Amino acid sequence: MENLFLHPIRVLRDNYVWLVATTAGDAVLVDPGEAAPVLAVLQERRLRLRSILLTHHHPDHIGGVAGILAEFDAQVIAPRDPRIPCANRHVDDASRIGIPGTELEFMAIHVPGHTSTHVAYHGHGLLFCGDTLFSVGCGRLFEGTPQQMLDSLSKLAALAADTKVCCGHEYTESNCAFALGLEPGNSRLQQRAAQVAHLRAAGLPSLPSTLADEMDCNPFLRTDSAEIRASLSRDLPEDASPVEVFAAVRALKDAF
Repeated sequence: MENLFLHPIRVLRDNYVWLVATTAGDAVLVDPGEAAPVLAVLQERRLRLRSILLTHHHPDHIGGVAGILAEFDAQVIAPRDPRIPCANRHVDDASRIGIPGTELEFMAIHVPGHTSTHVAYHGHGLLFCGDTLFSVGCGRLFEGTPQQMLDSLSKLAALAADTKVCCGHEYTESNCAFALGLEPGNSRLQQRAAQVAHLRAAGLPSLPSTLADEMDCNPFLRTDSAEIRASLSRDLPEDASPVEVFAAVRALKDAF
């Protein structure tokens, strides 16, 4: 579908609520952690909210749902998790989701790691990945293992290179600084860091990125990089597996 309006709405400290709207004025929200800023945009643009997609249970991703439902009668779609009491439709891995009253359709992808039930949503060249994949980063492993998270990221990396990556937080500038410490010779990462610094200095979001950007710059998707492996050589054997490299990078990022 062409001519979709995609807009990140900044809420809380550094969260983004993603808004997708059609030219007919129908809208979908992803992970509304706060209601007031979202309602203001919906009302200003006179949009009809059809559905809310939730990636996981954390309050900064679902905290605005009740306030939004007080103003709009919308379907709330989420993974099966009792910690998301506001959902009225549940999805599993590979569930296809048609948005009522529109031609919009998304596919749910189960991506455990950050949380055990986390899902991403993919459709129309867009990937809403919550806190699983960040631009030049990935989420902390609160409920999963390094192997689970690496497998989840591999699922997302298999999508088309021009897919727009719509993450849940504005972390890119810090992520670039960390990644450059591991792979300072990566020219694409240097370019991405400069681009992000320019955008953030102008008060603009660094997102969406693309999967091509992430494959070139994101250390969590680059476990085969010789330079990253060399940076970790004091802590890892030369023949370390991809998951061992991933776990070492995640541990460094947790302490960054």
